[in-house]
Amino acid sequence: MQVSRTTVLRLMLAGAIGLAGGAWPPAAPLHAQPLSIQFTLDRPLDAAAAPFVMAAIDGLFSAEHLSVSTNIAASSTDAIARVAGGASDFALVDINSLIRYRDQPNAAEVKAVLMLFNQAPYAIVARKSRGIKALSDIQGKNLGVAEGDLSIRLWPAIAKLNGIKLGSVKQNSISAAVREPMLSDGQVDAITGFSYLSAVNLRDRGVPADDLAVLRFADYGCEAYGLAVIVSPHLVADKPDTVKGFVRAVIGGTNLAIKDPARAATEVVGRMDGGSRELELERLRSIIRDNILTDEIRRNGIGGIDPARLDRSIDQLAEDFKFRKRPHAADVFDDSFLPPRDGRLID
Repeated sequence: MQVSRTTVLRLMLAGAIGLAGGAWPPAAPLHAQPLSIQFTLDRPLDAAAAPFVMAAIDGLFSAEHLSVSTNIAASSTDAIARVAGGASDFALVDINSLIRYRDQPNAAEVKAVLMLFNQAPYAIVARKSRGIKALSDIQGKNLGVAEGDLSIRLWPAIAKLNGIKLGSVKQNSISAAVREPMLSDGQVDAITGFSYLSAVNLRDRGVPADDLAVLRFADYGCEAYGLAVIVSPHLVADKPDTVKGFVRAVIGGTNLAIKDPARAATEVVGRMDGGSRELELERLRSIIRDNILTDEIRRNGIGGIDPARLDRSIDQLAEDFKFRKRPHAADVFDDSFLPPRDGRLID
């Protein structure tokens, strides 16, 4: 009998929680039976999902009377479609994909309710040995861009901010499967991608860390936020307390991952097919340092946004994407399900 990846992931998660000291779903009074929730990741499981894994194994979802099943989408676009169509209740997606989706005719009013990545992980990853040490060095070089890559959507704005002529950089369309190998082999000078994915993968392929230039867009004027939790409009309308409970659990899980990344990486790898604990721990530490635990988050707590900054990031997206009707921060993010600031500060 064939078992789907979704089923395997659900059984793995269930088994882990059972071993941690409770049944899955947990026993609950008749008046508070756990509510079944479908949650979608926009890519295969890796360290970015640590907050959700930790929320599950430490009983934070069950404490909110939620029985959470996880499934894997092919992309942020696919994950958004699942939530919009009602096949999934929540999803983790790139907020900039949601912004573009909301500009489509008759798009469902899907919104994000928790911002996990305060800074987007967009980056150009280059080899110093190919003559690239700073962003200005990219001119005249070959840039590999994988199909569906999200970083390239902000590249026109970043190039403009930093005085780089787009025509001076030769873009090569490549498959995501060969992105890192082509840079490793010298077939391109640099690639676009997520800093915690491409840079870590290249080091794993044997590229010396001191030969890598990780040019994070956030260091060159990019205002974009990154991965966010979105929710079904039907769940918002019918079960707003469920949305609040899910958000509380994820915030708690994020705190757990920040406190003990080694444990979180171990738990994530235990649910992956052939994952490396060393690799995912390096990935998670990069995510916490660069994308989650920013100065803004230390001041204001996990999960929220600065509406003015989100609006500026939409303006930056507009350098690449012609909006039919430009959305605003309130069209894509709803902060009404977040706990008060004191409940979101890093412990």
